[in-house]
Amino acid sequence: MSKILIRGAKVLGGEPQDVLIDGATIAEVGAGIDAEGAEVVEAAGKVLLPGLVDLHTHLREPGREDSETVLTGTRAAASGGYTAVFAMANTFPVADTAGVVEQVYRLGREHGYCDVQPIGAVTVGLEGRKLAELGAMHESAAGVTVFSDDGKCVDDAVIMRRALEYVKAFGGVVAQHAQEPRLTEGAQMNEGVVSAELGLGGWPAVAEESVIARDVLLAEHVGSRVHICHLSTAGSVEIVRWAKSRGIDVTAEVTPHHLLLTEELVRTYDPVYKVNPPLRTERDVHALREALADGTIDIVATDHAPHPHEDKDCEWAAAAMGMVGLETALSVVQETMVDTGLLDWAGVADRMSVTPARIGRATGHGRPVSAGEPANLTLVDTAYRGRVDPAGFASRSRNTPYEGRELPGRVTHTWLRGKATLVDGKLT
Repeated sequence: MSKILIRGAKVLGGEPQDVLIDGATIAEVGAGIDAEGAEVVEAAGKVLLPGLVDLHTHLREPGREDSETVLTGTRAAASGGYTAVFAMANTFPVADTAGVVEQVYRLGREHGYCDVQPIGAVTVGLEGRKLAELGAMHESAAGVTVFSDDGKCVDDAVIMRRALEYVKAFGGVVAQHAQEPRLTEGAQMNEGVVSAELGLGGWPAVAEESVIARDVLLAEHVGSRVHICHLSTAGSVEIVRWAKSRGIDVTAEVTPHHLLLTEELVRTYDPVYKVNPPLRTERDVHALREALADGTIDIVATDHAPHPHEDKDCEWAAAAMGMVGLETALSVVQETMVDTGLLDWAGVADRMSVTPARIGRATGHGRPVSAGEPANLTLVDTAYRGRVDPAGFASRSRNTPYEGRELPGRVTHTWLRGKATLVDGKLT
């Protein structure tokens, strides 16, 4: 590989510096670096971050290639500044065996737009009755360390306990989709005044909070790690904060859409706003932002959930739940957290790269921007503002809640181990 000199970038939002990439590694960081023959990227005014890491992505392959594939999903990831994504297990067939997780892992390696780390299912077929091949998936070429039935809750306390005990042996983590199924039968949106006015089945906050409360206590009892997927309520924040104060090994994520959007958008009956967990209240949104700022919520994860046009272009009750998010996540975080003064860019690097890499054991990602480190990097034009146009997405699906909305920031370059996957906003 040739040398690349990134000139004048604000590393983690700090003072301008030059960064020299030599092959797959950062060779030098400092002022006035002179590298004869290097390709020069003029980065004055732009922010340089470690490559983003998404702990919660749906790539849909195998089985739902009409929604997304590993190729299109990783191209979307590179466009959004990601160098590693964790692919959820709710594929067809379910990623509950070594064979399926190895297939997804190898597809990611072949395409080369970002590293793909499969997440293994907790239970066979996501059915919640029998543990999947957790050990075999961990020992496979994919080296699975994160397990989740996301899309469904592991609602059986005995199964959840056994899963926590099993993954403890190799330092794994169970990522729980916190949704008590009996409390959400027929639910269509957040339970409250708006659901009552619209006549839509309500999804109570306690359906999420009760499962989180149970699971942090189970994690404490077992002495294992538990991760809470897409936390969405102020009450959930308080439970996680309490658990951390007791020393329980719990981490939690929030999605960009739960940091910005509220249940009021459901009044449009536009299924693009139908998501699991549902959009909550303004109070919840502010509680989530504050919790991300103070570290109660550890990371931002996209829950990128692509769906084909026909699954969203229908009546609300029949529509699939989910939103695409890889290509807009950093912009939403800039609007809700940076531009509001709640986080600086070093904080964004921590919540969107360093900590998700640590939780998922993504070696080589979330590393400091310093000499000798892997050249997994993202360059952001933070002064940019533009309207979201899904027609330009790299994702195969277009179900974004931000179409036509003006958002700040634009990823201009992404490097994976020194190889450019995005240059001047265009995929290589």
